[in-house]
Amino acid sequence: MVDLRGTVPANVPAPGLGEYEWRVLVLPPRISRAEARDLLVGHAEYGGWELARVRVLTGGTRQVWLRRRIIRVVRTA
Repeated sequence: MVDLRGTVPANVPAPGLGEYEWRVLVLPPRISRAEARDLLVGHAEYGGWELARVRVLTGGTRQVWLRRRIIRVVRTA
């Protein structure tokens, strides 16, 4: 089980980057690569997110950018 107390999800507006919704996860260094993979697989399978970018910051903290396409629905009635 992944301890998410150090994870800070936030929806990030990204004007000019297409029709995507963005989420940034900050994973502390105490989370192993296997736990991080399981977390990202869950976001991909159940939330429809795809991996856009990973940055490894000083101290081993990982900043993970996820994105998913915004689907616009036009009302017909």
